[in-house]
Amino acid sequence: MAFESDSKIQGVFIKNQTLILDPDIQHDLNLKGYGEMKENKLILKPFESLYLLHVGKLVIFKGKKNLNFDFLLEIYRQLDENILTNFLIYRDLRTRGYTVKDGFGFGSDFRVYNKGDFGEKNAKFLVFGLNEGKQEKVGKLQKKIQEITSMGKEPIIAVIERRGEIIYYKISRIKFQQNIEKINMDDFDF
Repeated sequence: MAFESDSKIQGVFIKNQTLILDPDIQHDLNLKGYGEMKENKLILKPFESLYLLHVGKLVIFKGKKNLNFDFLLEIYRQLDENILTNFLIYRDLRTRGYTVKDGFGFGSDFRVYNKGDFGEKNAKFLVFGLNEGKQEKVGKLQKKIQEITSMGKEPIIAVIERRGEIIYYKISRIKFQQNIEKINMDDFDF
């Protein structure tokens, strides 16, 4: 496979997107869960571009200029204030061997497939990131959890600590049952 070789993948940066033009590499990357095909071009998501650049598998050219990680991060940061958070989560999940695609609403950042399931089964988890110290309203969190679980997915919160470490919390819905039995106050000695 072209993707597995020691040579680096070449991408071009046009209109704030990284495009892969080589059909063989497009195919290999797509099989591994990277990018989306549009008009015979594989378009990488910003976090995918940053990840492949970070691990040394990708070189990106804008004209004749070779873009480095910091430059690309700054371009993406101007377009999305959460790009660093998304990159850190994406990198961590990919490093752990998961196939990761962008989320499809409900406040989720990523769809995460069980190892070996990509292309065979639907994503099992929907992950959304929170930076340590950032506040989230309980009602908003509850709504996300309800929407995700109603789809048959498992909601996961990825909390990014200040040092960049990521801790994952699997969440489930909680139902409080109404207590039907009445308490007889005469049973207590005061």
